[in-house]
Formats: sequence, structure tokens, C-alpha cells
Amino acid sequence: MNKSKKIFSVFFREKPAMMLVHLLRKQGEIYASSLAKTVDCTYSHVVKVLQDMQKAGLVTFEKKGRLKVLVLTKKGVDIATSVDKVISSI
Repeated sequence: MNKSKKIFSVFFREKPAMMLVHLLRKQGEIYASSLAKTVDCTYSHVVKVLQDMQKAGLVTFEKKGRLKVLVLTKKGVDIATSVDKVISSI
């Protein structure tokens, strides 16, 4: 693990932070299954973290047929932007 990643993990849990940043940078619609692949997590872990993020008002789920599209809220965008800035500065 390089130095910047090591210091990052001191302040943040890496996978949830990367989920937020990925949702911020996404191109098009994103689903929990594709997010799990992107951040190298199990689907069940991603769903649990997303449920916590939903309770905190960071993400919402928009139903599109049988699928649920992930969308950052205004608060989620603000926090994800801040996390992205921290990642870029370390």
C-alpha cells in the first residue's frame, strides 16, 4: 500500500469512500451490482453500505423497472466532492 493510500485509510473507510466518489464521477446510470464490481466489494456489502448512506441522506434509489438506479442527493454530492478533494490532495 503506498503512503497516500495508507494515510487515507486512517481517516476514511476506503470502500464506502470510493463508492461515494464513483457515484459522483459516474457516467450514466449505475446500479449496486456494477458499483460492487467497480470498488471490488461483494454485492451484499455494497447494499449494506448503500442502505446506511440512504439513512444518512446521501443516496436515493430510483426504481427503473426491476432495477434500482443509485443517485446521490445534494448532501451526498457535497460530501463526495469533499472526499474526492481529500483523495486528490494526499
